[in-house]
Amino acid sequence: MTSRLVALCFDAHDPQGLARFWAGVLGWDLADDPHDGFTLLPNDDTGFRIRFLPSQEPKLGPNQMHFDLTSTSLEDQRQTVARALALGARHLDIGQGPDAEHVVLADPEGNEFCVIEPGNKFLAECGFIGALASDGSQAVGYFWSKALNWPLVWDQDEETAIRSPHGGPKITWGGPPLEPKLGKKYRLHFDLAPPAGEDQQAEVDRLISLGATRVDIGQGDVEWVVMADPDGHEFCVLPPQ
Repeated sequence: MTSRLVALCFDAHDPQGLARFWAGVLGWDLADDPHDGFTLLPNDDTGFRIRFLPSQEPKLGPNQMHFDLTSTSLEDQRQTVARALALGARHLDIGQGPDAEHVVLADPEGNEFCVIEPGNKFLAECGFIGALASDGSQAVGYFWSKALNWPLVWDQDEETAIRSPHGGPKITWGGPPLEPKLGKKYRLHFDLAPPAGEDQQAEVDRLISLGATRVDIGQGDVEWVVMADPDGHEFCVLPPQ
């Protein structure tokens, strides 16, 4: 039994506004969420939803994950940047320098993302969301490869990447040094779910055997199980679906 990656979740001060922003950038449809948030439904091979959940916690530093959006040409890159800016994004300086070919932006709540230049070979086979670029160790790349049963497509100099056998974005981890955790929890997390008819506790036990831990972030009595990967990044295991 292997869990499926159901969603990437953002904590948001204005879940509906942030969902509308990303719906406009990605061209995805907006739907209601069963837990007072908003969900975007993929219209490509991404394979997982994006959820925006209400939170009043402040953003204290760079997120541990960000989107790398691909471009088919310089004009396509320019149009993506222009569309994002018109929807409420802003340019962001993270030390990339004036000669950088990619464009670094932040969404209306400060979540970082990049619009990658055309011709990027690493993302050549991926869709518009080329990668979910993450802060993390080589060990955590191995963990997620086993947790999702996604093969490693990159493993060099402590940098790792995995990709679903069905396509979609890569998930990458940049290796050391890792950024310190700021705040009680990370602003982005994965939702996993076992297949329908399987056992949630058995999947929790399997993930623990791979190196995950159960964590308490004040979630109370809920139907999902909050866990952390070997680097301490939280994720949720939902009931089977």
